[in-house]
Amino acid sequence: MGDKRQKNQLQMVLAFAVEGRSEAPKARREGTESLTAKRTCESPVIPEQVMEEVCARENLKQALRRVRSNKGSPGIDGRTVDELPGDLKQQWPAIREQLLNGTYQPQAVRRVEIAKPDGGVRKLGIPTVLDRFIQQAVLQVLQARWDRTFSEHSHGFRPQRSAHQAVAKAQQYIAEGNHWVVDLDLEKFFDRVNHDRLMAAIARRVSDKRMLKLIRAFLESGVMENGLVSAVEEGTPQGGPLSPLLSNLVLDELDRELERRQRRFVRYADDCNIYVASERAGKRVMRSVTSFIRRRLKLKVNETKSAVARPQERKFLGFSFTGGAEVKRRIAPKALLRCKQRVRELTRRTRGISLEQMTKELGSYLRGWKGYFGYCQTPSVLHGLDQWTRRRLRSVIWKQRKRRSSWHLANSPALSLAFPNAYFDSVGLPRLSG
Repeated sequence: MGDKRQKNQLQMVLAFAVEGRSEAPKARREGTESLTAKRTCESPVIPEQVMEEVCARENLKQALRRVRSNKGSPGIDGRTVDELPGDLKQQWPAIREQLLNGTYQPQAVRRVEIAKPDGGVRKLGIPTVLDRFIQQAVLQVLQARWDRTFSEHSHGFRPQRSAHQAVAKAQQYIAEGNHWVVDLDLEKFFDRVNHDRLMAAIARRVSDKRMLKLIRAFLESGVMENGLVSAVEEGTPQGGPLSPLLSNLVLDELDRELERRQRRFVRYADDCNIYVASERAGKRVMRSVTSFIRRRLKLKVNETKSAVARPQERKFLGFSFTGGAEVKRRIAPKALLRCKQRVRELTRRTRGISLEQMTKELGSYLRGWKGYFGYCQTPSVLHGLDQWTRRRLRSVIWKQRKRRSSWHLANSPALSLAFPNAYFDSVGLPRLSG
């Protein structure tokens, strides 16, 4: 019943979009459908009426559902995702007119900083929920056309593609005898994308001037930090729905170049690994690709984080690989350390919460962690992590019962017998190795 009410609400909110909606003429529709998934040097140009497709009712309904399900923080106007349907009901006719006549002006994004797992901070730009809604509607139309033209080697932020697929492809290359990796790290990639180059790439695919103007406006909308709005001359701020697609478009030129050179590579967003047979070949590839990125893409390779090395000495999307005759996926050491650090935080004996609440929070974290890192092929590591986690919880139980805390006692046969693995299963703690 709740789903039905939500569906009716979405239909009511977006009913205003029916007026003026344009269906693609049959000839244009057939022309679009005739585009194959085959990757070509020239990408298809989107028809002139692309903005009408963005404003079509079904596209808007899908965009609204996606923005609401993603939730997220408010932008500079303080409006929340829950307030978006009401805002649209009042403002959409005027906004739609601005989009169709090319005069819509997005608001500045709100700057936030989040800590990176390996140190430093990542700067995000949070658009208002209204701008996120419009970006999502644009994304859906553009991605449906652009994605089929992207490289098979590109896995990030694409439908039906995942980090696990990228890791598996890297594993395949190593197993085929490419025992050296050129691990490229692009320095502050999202902050340094050249706007003119990006817009030129979009213009080769989009002929609707209103769309070009809108995307340029999103890129140059500015950033609010400490109450002041500053202009933005480069970069695609992370935090908006459209940014990942634009980043793939920028790096599509790198993909094409590596394909032209017949390199074995895997790319996930700005993480790119190239697999070669020897260290000498790796150093040669590193020099030439670094030069190409600097000269053609106007981007910079971070030399301190990039390297030519054995795959087992590097990490890729949180994973690494074993050496020897049989190449297996393993959890990168830093990823394992981060997991243990988080478990320590959640099971800290001085948190002052019940064992039930602690187990619930820990279980939620471990289920998400297992959903990703359970893809490894080293079950003994997962089993060891299971044992360590339950030992942490036994120590908490011992402490909460007003007894002297002891890590050594938490691993005693008596406590293991009193609180066996089956007990933790019964309170909802997932097994990583199960």
